[in-house]
Amino acid sequence: MSQRGSIVQVSISSGGVPKLAVAEGRVTELGIEGDGHDNPELHGGPERALCLFAIERIEAMAAEGHPIAVGSTGENITTRGIDWDLVVPGARLRLGADVLVQVTRYTTPCKTNARWFKAGDFNRMHQELFPGYSRVYARVLTGGVVRPGDEVALLPPVL
Repeated sequence: MSQRGSIVQVSISSGGVPKLAVAEGRVTELGIEGDGHDNPELHGGPERALCLFAIERIEAMAAEGHPIAVGSTGENITTRGIDWDLVVPGARLRLGADVLVQVTRYTTPCKTNARWFKAGDFNRMHQELFPGYSRVYARVLTGGVVRPGDEVALLPPVL
């Protein structure tokens, strides 16, 4: 793993999961245009504008027998090649040529995701129980357009 990788998939939905692949996404301070949320009190807003997850974590959980897939747990951006253990609150990532985001928090798993896990155990992606297997929320510092195949760069911390 490294500090450079790529976007595997950009995903949106009108609300809820799964989020489905789109050819590109226009990222604004409130997230990807066209992406909706079933419960705006828990999802979305400037501090939770984007949800990100690593394909390596999705594949590891699928190898355990969970019927999880890209976009199923509600992530907007699925990455490949980034050291996910370094994607922590405060970390900044450049997505494509223009988009800059900062991780604000780990997501809290929700029962809506139970169908993607054996025996409905959606806590398999809970940061406190399985460190490094959580999705993250991020605020958008600079907007723009992102596409599958775009580079992802984990940037040095701001001192």
